[in-house]
Amino acid sequence: MVLFSAARDYVGRMLQDISGMKVLILDSQTVSIVSVVYSQSQLLQKEVFLVELVDSLSNESMAHLKAVYFLRPTLENIQHLRRQIASPRFGEYHLFFSNILKTTQIQILADSDEQEVVQQVQEFYADFVAVDPYHFTFNINSNHLYMLPAMVDPSSSQNFCDRVVDGIAAVFLAMKRRPVIRYQRTSDIAKRIAQEAAKLMYEQESGLFDFRRTEISPLLLVVDRRDDPVTPLLNQWTYQAMVHELIGIEDNKVNLRNIGKVQKDQQEVVLSSEQDAFFKDNMYMNFGDLGTNIKHMVDDFQQLSKNNQNIQTIEDMAKFVDNYPEYRKMQGNVSKHVTMLTEMIKIVEERKLMTVSQTEQDLACNGGQATAFEAVKKLLDDESISDIDRLRLVMLYALRYEKESPVQLMQFFNKLASRSAKYKPGLVQFLLKQAGIDKRTGDLYGNRDILNFARNMALRGLKGVENVYTQHQPLLFQTMESITKGRLKDVDYPFVGNHFQQGRPQEVVIFIVGGTTYEEARTVAIQNDTNSGTRFILGGSVILNSKRFLHDLEEAQRICRSSNAV
Repeated sequence: MVLFSAARDYVGRMLQDISGMKVLILDSQTVSIVSVVYSQSQLLQKEVFLVELVDSLSNESMAHLKAVYFLRPTLENIQHLRRQIASPRFGEYHLFFSNILKTTQIQILADSDEQEVVQQVQEFYADFVAVDPYHFTFNINSNHLYMLPAMVDPSSSQNFCDRVVDGIAAVFLAMKRRPVIRYQRTSDIAKRIAQEAAKLMYEQESGLFDFRRTEISPLLLVVDRRDDPVTPLLNQWTYQAMVHELIGIEDNKVNLRNIGKVQKDQQEVVLSSEQDAFFKDNMYMNFGDLGTNIKHMVDDFQQLSKNNQNIQTIEDMAKFVDNYPEYRKMQGNVSKHVTMLTEMIKIVEERKLMTVSQTEQDLACNGGQATAFEAVKKLLDDESISDIDRLRLVMLYALRYEKESPVQLMQFFNKLASRSAKYKPGLVQFLLKQAGIDKRTGDLYGNRDILNFARNMALRGLKGVENVYTQHQPLLFQTMESITKGRLKDVDYPFVGNHFQQGRPQEVVIFIVGGTTYEEARTVAIQNDTNSGTRFILGGSVILNSKRFLHDLEEAQRICRSSNAV
């Protein structure tokens, strides 16, 4: 809750002390930061009558409005502000920045304010998108840069690191903590970010981070996505993760415009645990239990409306929602969940994802190379399996058996090349160079058989639905266990500087350079519910699904090829 509450509190404080009609002016990143913690109706309650972007403001004079700016302190934003203050359109200007302002930036703003319209300039450290109580992201567009050696594009690499370090600094300023910092030894980018974050917190802005010390310092652990490339390649079977994998979630919003006949007010829907009680209760539920829970809600309404219509399938449920518009008023957002469930069942059936997923889970969790080879081969030969599913299967097989079966792997590469021009097998080899066994720190496949449960479960509409394929545990689970038990090895995860930690930390921020997944966010939430005495917060440069992970991989491969850096 801490980061969501902090971001929401910052936005609230910006708006509540400025009376009268306001325009809120944001940039492309702060619009995400605000939208996940404040709805449009909540902004209206704070007398915000207009929301605009700083780089596309009109020239129309609005002297009756007070301008509240909330921006990242970038060079580009300062230049926009300088011009807009010099020719003011609004009656008052209240400037808030999501991170630390440089002295030179303050001077530029002061010099531009010749008409003295600026009422205040403040730093409110909400430089992160708090998508869930224990999960934040930075939404970095050029996320593929984490895979490239720094010398390929030094300035872009530095910009990437700067954004991550700034964001991490804001997280700890919002928490009012200064952490000890550890990083994954095998990752150059994790080491660089950890060292630059330590320099900022302990040297450059030491006074800003001089909070009252706790007995045991919080821990910041910086790790690399490439240490666990399996998790973002898997199909998901719990609600939030599955929506992101099959439909897509951006800043807690789901775009349903391309899904059949969706009512106008349902074309973009919000999936937020803070704004939707049903979603909060079901976001980590498996697909089968979710369907059952939605059916219970429909059953409850049927009783209220004295309607005895027999509902047995998702189709029955969808028709029922359409036929009873008052249901929308009484149950609010339930129709959006029915819509998404309907769409996901359609995709699961079209792409044979139950069959594909069983093989994926076996590749991720179980041994048996010969059996795995036959299973993958069979699916590669199946005309109804999509190109992206074929690619993911070969990648999962390659990650698991790269040392054991090079001949069989070559057969898969050739088969992939012959069947799909879009996904060349070179992308699989590039993944192995980036995240193969020689590059990884953690024990990605070790001791997993004990977690192999409920393998023969089936999804059958809504009747008799059992648990689905959720046996996989991300590597993050092991990392958290090691931290809570004091077993995280110094040799694999060294401390920055001469800091060290005595005792188990009570607060841990794990930052994954290259992006998090909703499966990992679920693992963190479940861990926090165990009351182990340690609270974990998960953050990353983006939130991945398999499509985004593959896109980043392709971008990195393209740049490496053009620079001969492979």
